[in-house]
Amino acid sequence: MIYYTLKKKIHVLRVMTVLLISCVIAKLAHAQFIQYKAIDLKATDLWERSFPLEAARGNIYDAKMEVLASNLPTMSIVVIPFQIKNKPEVAKHLANILNADEAKILEKISKKASIVRLSPEGRQINENQALKINQLKMTGVYIVQDSKRYYPYNELLAPSLGFVGIDNQGLAGIEGKYDAYLKGKNGSLNYKMDAKGGLMNGFISRMESPASGLSLQLTIDLQIQEIIERELTNAYAKYSPDAIWAIAMNPNTGEILAISNRPTYNPNQYQTASQEVYNRNLPIWMNYEPGSTFKSFTFAAGLEENKFDMFKDTYYDTGSVVVEGRTIKSWKKGGHGLQTFLEVLENSSNPGFVEISRRLGAETLYHYVKKFGFSKKTGVDLVGESSGIFFDYDQYGELENATTAFGQGISTTAIQLVRAFSALINGGRLYVPKISKSLILTSTKEVLFDFPIIVEDEQVISRKTSESMRYALESVVSKGSGRKAYIEGYRVGGKTGVLACYAR
Repeated sequence: MIYYTLKKKIHVLRVMTVLLISCVIAKLAHAQFIQYKAIDLKATDLWERSFPLEAARGNIYDAKMEVLASNLPTMSIVVIPFQIKNKPEVAKHLANILNADEAKILEKISKKASIVRLSPEGRQINENQALKINQLKMTGVYIVQDSKRYYPYNELLAPSLGFVGIDNQGLAGIEGKYDAYLKGKNGSLNYKMDAKGGLMNGFISRMESPASGLSLQLTIDLQIQEIIERELTNAYAKYSPDAIWAIAMNPNTGEILAISNRPTYNPNQYQTASQEVYNRNLPIWMNYEPGSTFKSFTFAAGLEENKFDMFKDTYYDTGSVVVEGRTIKSWKKGGHGLQTFLEVLENSSNPGFVEISRRLGAETLYHYVKKFGFSKKTGVDLVGESSGIFFDYDQYGELENATTAFGQGISTTAIQLVRAFSALINGGRLYVPKISKSLILTSTKEVLFDFPIIVEDEQVISRKTSESMRYALESVVSKGSGRKAYIEGYRVGGKTGVLACYAR
């Protein structure tokens, strides 16, 4: 009986041993053949160290594919703290070469991390610095590829282009607005290392190539932009104004051909510029009274509403007119006398425009101010646009209606004024201004997406009125107050912008 019981126990023990060994074998087989990839991935995560490879940002081009922003190859420093034996000595060498704070360098290279990017001290170093670091052959200190944003025309278009920070991230202007498209995807050079930071034998390094960002084509015409930049620089130097700006726009599409202002800055050296300068794109941000330029819109409203015939109807300018007890004066002492309404525009007669405002009435002129897009943002694809300032309708009386007619009491931005003038002469279409033309694949320059041309209002004024306004504005330049802008052999239209005034 005892023998039988012992034999049974030995049999059970054998079965359990066989089952245990089978489970171990099954587990090993499962790990080897089924879970291999997952386990290998976990091991790789523990062993692998990645040296960053910076992706090149996409270029920015003008409408004719001239480069406005590109990249320069440069180098940056990464360190593997485990590999650095004498950290104080390495920190001293790096601080001397990089002109950086030794204590901060020591703190960074002493971090308990597998790999540390020395930033900002070791970002985008020059060739001479890289050569000195290589010569010292400091274990654990590595130089990796990087890129630096470069603006070949320096200040040109700077307030609109913006700039890129030390981490190749767009921080202002177009660079910031379209950063998600321009920045690309960083890559890495991957090595397998042991716990002490040494390379593991028998493993091949692998590289994840960086992918360049998309390039952006603008509507800017470099030739026109350079002319505007030159003239702004000359005028700024000659007259020393607080600020000066200019815009050129295609009136038939709303595409911005050139835009700039002074003061400005060099985006290659944005660190030396003040925030007030690089954060303010004046043609879309600065509000100002349009003055007599606004008379063009009052005149167009009068034509559209059939309040006068500009060739036949007349107005006698005595030199002043009284509105709600306020005297509004003509810029010409004694006034302009008897004029046709075309001459009222040519001579920029303030009392004549008060008469037009009376014929239109407050409700109608207020409606046209809004219709031409004043007092709201244009929707231009640039950062920092202002909406302008205008009266609330319940505060818009006879005096406000009169002063609005010649451009006082309303504040506009240059972009609002330019697009409204475009509507005056292009047949009456009010466009949403745009500076972005298309997104392009950097490697092949293949167009991936065209930014659409958007019409906000198909008919601000009729085609007939628009045709009359082209004639009237040409007449201002050829015969009236804008004669200094006349160019022999060219059709030039415009409106002078001297501020009007009124007295108590």
